[in-house]
Amino acid sequence: MSQQPSTSDTALTTLVGLAAYTELAAFGLLASRSADAPDLATRQTLATAAGEALGRQQRLLHLVDGGAAAVMAPFDGALADFDARTSPSSWAEGLLKGVVGLGVAQDLCRELSQGLPGGADAYRGAVGDLPMRDAATAVLAEAASADAVLAARLALWGRRVVGEALGLVPVLLAAHPPLAALGAAAREAAAEQGASVQPWLVSRLTAEHTRRMDRIGLAA
Repeated sequence: MSQQPSTSDTALTTLVGLAAYTELAAFGLLASRSADAPDLATRQTLATAAGEALGRQQRLLHLVDGGAAAVMAPFDGALADFDARTSPSSWAEGLLKGVVGLGVAQDLCRELSQGLPGGADAYRGAVGDLPMRDAATAVLAEAASADAVLAARLALWGRRVVGEALGLVPVLLAAHPPLAALGAAAREAAAEQGASVQPWLVSRLTAEHTRRMDRIGLAA
């Protein structure tokens, strides 16, 4: 008789599936933006960051049993609607879409990791400090500081993208009960009992988004 996975194992596997899928998306975004970057230095910076995204993905997958495709399969296509609603009109918009949209997804996984029964140390050890955001943020900050018109356009674009990204949160929680359970446990661990799980998560993700845009030099 096969042994059924425990609730904690299921929660970790589900979270790793989302996080690994997000890192795969980050790799694709950074690699594509590297290929058509405006200069060699930017191309190299983003290519390096793309490789780091795959490194994070592999470290995450080592936390659970099963092959990469099987672990990520429940989230295949999870970003399709987001992608359809946020088609960029320029190279810079495409890069900001990744920084904002995938940044929200990465932040969501980090917040949910606080609800893991064994603690978030192993998860945080796998993802590290998320250098993808630092590399891409630096590129965007330099571009925005050199062009006020571009900065204004990117600020507006960032607001649209984050709205669509945050709209994925309730969808993901509803479709994957282990994630909703992690959200409830994370809120409890944070000793914040006022709001229900979804508004609590969105509030925290919005605050991190504001800090992210500040680092770029754009109004959130």
